[in-house]
Amino acid sequence: MSKKLFTAADIEAHFKAGKSAADLPKDAVLTPSAKDVLRDRLGPLRAGGSPAVSSAPAEPMLPDYEYHWTPGKDPKTPAEIQAFFDSPAIVAIKHRMVDIGKRMWAREYTDGNGGNLTIRVGDNLILCTPTLVSKGFMAMEQMCLVDMDGKQLAGKFKRTSECLTHIAIMKRQPKCKACCHAHPPHGTAFALAGVRPPTCMIPEADVFLGEIGLAAYGTPGTPEVADAVGIAGVDHMAVLMINHGVITWGKDIEDAYWKMENLEALCKIVWVASQLNQGKMLSMTTGQAKELITIRQSLGMDDKRANWTECQLCDNADFQPGTVCRIPDQAAAPDSAKLDPEAEKLVKALTDQILASLK
Repeated sequence: MSKKLFTAADIEAHFKAGKSAADLPKDAVLTPSAKDVLRDRLGPLRAGGSPAVSSAPAEPMLPDYEYHWTPGKDPKTPAEIQAFFDSPAIVAIKHRMVDIGKRMWAREYTDGNGGNLTIRVGDNLILCTPTLVSKGFMAMEQMCLVDMDGKQLAGKFKRTSECLTHIAIMKRQPKCKACCHAHPPHGTAFALAGVRPPTCMIPEADVFLGEIGLAAYGTPGTPEVADAVGIAGVDHMAVLMINHGVITWGKDIEDAYWKMENLEALCKIVWVASQLNQGKMLSMTTGQAKELITIRQSLGMDDKRANWTECQLCDNADFQPGTVCRIPDQAAAPDSAKLDPEAEKLVKALTDQILASLK
């Protein structure tokens, strides 16, 4: 029987043997890292190892790790569920979860057995990481499968209790297909202080994160914290969990994890910048914040701030008390510019008196 699941090492060996992409089995299943290796290649190779000549260049691709399932086709029986859990496509996702766990641990986003990952793979099916296992030392065989109520359906290791918090977002926000929870030092510090990092500072943060959410504290794994985070997660792809940590979500687990990196980098940079120049930080100028909202929408990300004014988008008074948006609100200017006629008369009278005394 020919091999169906190919890893990155398998693909490298395949090409080193002088074979091309066309020589791969038609039913081959590639792990995410194998796909990356394949995409890095210039194209199918001849036996001699030189790139094959194509009559038309291939359409450039964007990375896409989203899992697509057929609605209404979830496995039902225990045997069907186990077969699905062991299928090549799901095994490939498990490998990516293990890889991301190692990345989280290596960047010191997790401590002990902290942090967890979830990926929605069906109408009522979610892959999740196990409890009481370091994210830096997980094995593919330790992954779990649960339903949308958190009931474990497959996997010999017990699922994380915090999957309920992830599910609370998924139930409320259909675009949430994966969640990443961790305790990155700077992001968690902002969560402990109950302070959202400011907007209109770094374009990448505004595009990929948008406004950061804030969820009230609740005991981990309880319905209370699940509800608080679930509500905050509807309009925010990154949520600071007060006295706890950070949770991010996206269309796939890679996307969700990248947002964790984005959030931690933003908090670290803002923290350092706030120590410089007496805490003064420069915000974007008129029109630029709106442009970033447009970019977010072009990437398929909704944003509740789409119709906000410039001053609302860049008002960071909560982050730095006494500091308000330096961008004038043109729409509100005519009304706000209206002056009290009586006050005008008083100012004129005082001005006349001062001028008379100077003469």
